[in-house]
Amino acid sequence: MADLPIFDAVTLTQNQVRCASVTPRDEGALDTLVRPLEQLGFTIYRLRFEEEGYPPIDNVFARRGSIGPHLCYMGHTDVVPAGRAEDWTHDPYGAVIENGVLYGRGVADMKGGNAAFVAAASEFLHKKSNFKGSISLLLTGDEEAHSVNGTVKVIDWMKAHGHLPDVALVGEPSNFTHMGENVRVGRRGSLTGQLFVEGVQGHSAYPERANNPVHHLVKLLHRLISEKFDEGTPEFPATHLVVASADVGNTASNVIPARAHALFNMRFNNLWTAQTLETHLRQILDEVGSPYTLKVRSNSPCFLTPDSPWRRLVMDSIARISGKPPRPDTGGGTSDARFMSPYCPVVEYGLLNATIHKVDERAPVEDIQILTATFTDILLSYFRDEAR
Repeated sequence: MADLPIFDAVTLTQNQVRCASVTPRDEGALDTLVRPLEQLGFTIYRLRFEEEGYPPIDNVFARRGSIGPHLCYMGHTDVVPAGRAEDWTHDPYGAVIENGVLYGRGVADMKGGNAAFVAAASEFLHKKSNFKGSISLLLTGDEEAHSVNGTVKVIDWMKAHGHLPDVALVGEPSNFTHMGENVRVGRRGSLTGQLFVEGVQGHSAYPERANNPVHHLVKLLHRLISEKFDEGTPEFPATHLVVASADVGNTASNVIPARAHALFNMRFNNLWTAQTLETHLRQILDEVGSPYTLKVRSNSPCFLTPDSPWRRLVMDSIARISGKPPRPDTGGGTSDARFMSPYCPVVEYGLLNATIHKVDERAPVEDIQILTATFTDILLSYFRDEAR
């Protein structure tokens, strides 16, 4: 349609980066995407969710079209803190381009991906404005923190209002060294455990009059880190456990503390669920014979998008634009793709992840343009009659 604008992905990325949307703040980041989407004819739903104990979060669901097939892009506008600004080569929220590279917090994770999809949608609508189907975007400000009032609640709203898609695409940074390298087709699950041991405080000269919780905690942790949970699967590496901290809060060498505490995290493959893993953890801890209390939490199940027409379509588009077929990958941390995976096939493809969460986070301008071209090709391929 001739009167629809075509948006530049690099400019859209800069507009987002200049909003210091450190989670859970928005600072106008969502509006930098809403404004162009409105100009493209998307219906905008602003969704603010609150839950006691967590900060309220602003989210956006935008949709153009009312029938299927329905493709949904998922992205987040919140970012992690930049740290000390003086450590950066450029202002972390300045969106400076130097020697063809765009610097700024969130450029790669994942404001560049958001911008690329909006720009791709504008290019697609110029080429195929009368397409049959729906394009939507789920944009949240709650991915880098609690993931409580963001995507998971937006999907509940989508389900209640008839907006669940047929396929989903997440713009998380998926490549290590060059564009076209990897496409995420699944993610490991994540489980966090807290291990508490209560003892009896006493003088270190009289250990028989006390019960040292540190000794018990060491035995329990040794058992955990000695466990070989599995050998991995064809799609996923072996499950592993990492001790993040072990704390007593005791600064006196002549005092046996009253209690000790440890924090650990696990990344698990599709041989486990959070429930079966918790059961196994308790079984091996019980073998030690030391008193303990274990608390676990997990809202990150393992998921896999198996080979399917949608997965192949995305990989074919990546190959056409980048010149080589990408490798299906399930590595990295968690992403909001896990919340959509029970409802439809979901894959992830985005910029390089080498600098995410680091000082001088950045992305080559050329990579943002390549990603835009890839997303455009995905839209054209998906809404081609024979691809439905």
